[in-house]
Amino acid sequence: MLSRETRDRLLAITTATITTVLLKKGIRRTFMRGPKPLATAAGKRIVGEAFTLRFVPAREDLATPESWSAPISSRAAIEAMPEGSIAVVDAMGVTDAGIFGDILSLRMVKRGVAGVVTDGVMRDLVGVIGTGLPIWCQGAAAPASVNGLTFVNWQEPIGCGGVAVFPGDVIVADDDGAVLIPAALAAEVATAGTEQERMEAWIVGEVEKGAALPGLYPMNAETKARYEAQSKSKG
Repeated sequence: MLSRETRDRLLAITTATITTVLLKKGIRRTFMRGPKPLATAAGKRIVGEAFTLRFVPAREDLATPESWSAPISSRAAIEAMPEGSIAVVDAMGVTDAGIFGDILSLRMVKRGVAGVVTDGVMRDLVGVIGTGLPIWCQGAAAPASVNGLTFVNWQEPIGCGGVAVFPGDVIVADDDGAVLIPAALAAEVATAGTEQERMEAWIVGEVEKGAALPGLYPMNAETKARYEAQSKSKG
């Protein structure tokens, strides 16, 4: 379970910093290829636990308008989404069929869902943007999901943008895109990320003063000692 403290700390850390912290831990495949912020997400950062949804290729006997009323459907999945979660949708990178439209997006807003991250696309773009739901996706397409996809389940492991996503993993998304933090590492990454951003802010200050990069970024032992001494004096 993502604690409020960890969530708040991650809200202050960029996805770029998070990927670097994870890289130092040997975890590389965390940045999702494809999802980019729509207008509703520009300038925002969201943090939440992944609520996963999975599509497979369309099959004519299953991917029908009637399937929208089935017990296993994207509509039913939305009704199961907890407040504060982030819907992470495996759409297999399909870009010619929209997974959600304005009505489904509005329902997610009403349920308190923090946002959507998908390697697919949306439909009813003007209406979707009008809901204000923060969305990271690959754009828009008019056809409904059943034109290219079959919805199969929610809250199971998925792949989204080349990243393995398990229910409950932590998602952070901002202007750079969306990144995954394994649930067990969320608090540790939040702590390390906070320190890294503090350190990089100090480095920026040194660069503004005219300092050269060698020995500064990354820090050598002498620079690190100077940084730590100045940080301690301010603390």
